[in-house]
Amino acid sequence: MERREGTDPKRTRAMIARSVGVMCIAIGFVAGMHGLDHPDSRWLQTSLGLIVTGLLAQGYALYCTLLRIHERHDSEP
Repeated sequence: MERREGTDPKRTRAMIARSVGVMCIAIGFVAGMHGLDHPDSRWLQTSLGLIVTGLLAQGYALYCTLLRIHERHDSEP
């Protein structure tokens, strides 16, 4: 696989992680609202899992961004 000029894999990973994180958190809140209407169903556990997954994805995106910033500052003279 060729790497194009100007593409940074850490930036791409961070963007994907941010997108997945936002989607999981949003879907988790919607599922949680449904779970509050039906407390005997598994929707509350599912929504909590989605929210935690979204938060972990956001944390990974932050980690990738901080690594990229650190590498950029190290490479400057």
